Amino acid sequence: MSSPDATSAPIHVESAAHLDELIADHDVVLVDYHAEWCGPCKMLEPTVEEIAEETNAVVAKVDIDELQDLAREKQIRSVPTLQFYARGEQVKQVIGVQSKEDLVDIIDAAA
Repeated sequence: MSSPDATSAPIHVESAAHLDELIADHDVVLVDYHAEWCGPCKMLEPTVEEIAEETNAVVAKVDIDELQDLAREKQIRSVPTLQFYARGEQVKQVIGVQSKEDLVDIIDAAA
């Protein structure tokens, strides 16, 4: 059910350039800004993993402690924050734990 450019597991983002490349190379990208110490992030993690497996969106995970400059540049003030990109442009941002249905709806609208 997945397209050739989709990956079935979340991708750990290693740098701002890596994130830019993912956004540029894929039609729909969900960026999950998270932190190891964040309880709600851990609650959201299984949902994000299911979305990576079940949709054509590429899921990129950004650890805000590891990539503080990127988090600052993207104006991430709380975690979890999810940003949705379609064809290189940010189309939506949501903060906090969301239902899988709501997230899939956003991805479907962006596709």
